[in-house]
Amino acid sequence: MGTFLLKIFLVTSFLIPFTCMLQLNYIRENKDEAIARLAIKNFDAKSILENVLEMDVQRKKIQNDLDAILNEANMLAKQVGELYKQGKKAEGDVLKTKSASLKENSKKLEEQLASIEKEQHDQLVQVPNTPSIKVPKGKTPEDNENVFQEGEIPKLYDGAKPHWELTTQYDLIDFELGVKLTGAGFPVYKGKGARLQRALINFFLDRATAAGYLEIQPPILVNEASGYATGQLPDKEGQMYHSTIDNLYLIPTAEVPITNIYRDVILKADQLPIKNCGYTPCFRREAGSYGAHVRGLNRLHQFDKVEIVQIAHPDKSYETLEDMRNYVAGLLRELELPFRILKLCGGDMSFASALTYDFETYSTAQQKWLEVSSVSNFETFQSNRLKLRFKEGDAKPVLAHTLNGSALALPRIVATMLENNQTAEGIKIPKVLIPYCGFDIIS
Repeated sequence: MGTFLLKIFLVTSFLIPFTCMLQLNYIRENKDEAIARLAIKNFDAKSILENVLEMDVQRKKIQNDLDAILNEANMLAKQVGELYKQGKKAEGDVLKTKSASLKENSKKLEEQLASIEKEQHDQLVQVPNTPSIKVPKGKTPEDNENVFQEGEIPKLYDGAKPHWELTTQYDLIDFELGVKLTGAGFPVYKGKGARLQRALINFFLDRATAAGYLEIQPPILVNEASGYATGQLPDKEGQMYHSTIDNLYLIPTAEVPITNIYRDVILKADQLPIKNCGYTPCFRREAGSYGAHVRGLNRLHQFDKVEIVQIAHPDKSYETLEDMRNYVAGLLRELELPFRILKLCGGDMSFASALTYDFETYSTAQQKWLEVSSVSNFETFQSNRLKLRFKEGDAKPVLAHTLNGSALALPRIVATMLENNQTAEGIKIPKVLIPYCGFDIIS
């Protein structure tokens, strides 16, 4: 491989992980299908995908022209060397001048190739994942499909309070102190409130490891490449806390660092499925979130969460999704919380998801459902960015499927537990948590 051709190969290889969210082969062969499926997410992809395909034709032409010039330049270089050896300096000088001209032309083509690849990349990163055919149509949360519901809504005694009053009454969480130390959305947990947090984290981790998940303790800051690989960038750039000096991002979920463990990795088929779990604090700017609906623990900038992540064979990923859904339901059942499961409509899904189930628990004091978990299948959307592949025998490596879910996020679990279990004598602790807490009632 010639020097200039090698250079282009390296540049192109570097761009590949972030060039495609949707695979270009899929877009080439299924453009109309991709447009129709993205319309379920209320995303008009026609002009972007047509531009991407047009740029791909241009890119291939430039690459072919560049390859031809580089091959010719390499041949001339060999001929020049032979002519000089034969003492034919004048003829060699003529070919050397022609070779120099070819190299100049190759530099121009390299610049054109880099420019069109960047433009193609900038277009593709704006395109969300295509939703599964199982995703219902709709634009708002009201269009989500309720697929399961379990548990009785408790009847509270007269004088029952929302959790933000209970946390003050029992000195569990100090929201005002959090404002003093950092700002709104950064609560300070105290006494039994802090012990309840720790109890829930340990309970969730113990259940995950018992279910075969390998516990990971990842960094809570990630680089830009990690954010792009799992789909947070550029879609949620404004919602992430950014350390600009070091160009690092505080993680919105442990999904980001844990899934990126497998970036640029080729697995063996018999390694699948890979099951990881991890506890981390999570950070979200939640820009534009104001009002009574975000009071107390309902929406925070920093919160604790245990995440489960799976890398699955494409043929089994939807079976895996159902297993993860049942696993999260089991946690809520053990916590004795009434819950329902929603299949999200196209308009309420995340940028990267192909199919998502949301779990909600009922807050009796607030008289509304609160989201406590999302479990999603991303199919090849993340693995294509990650270059996460697996290989069966001597076959060519293919993209794996990635899945993740909250198991569980703590704030709204705590909110509903406090509200639903309050009595005139105090707040009862679910039986499964008593060994972790060391107390059975908050009074």
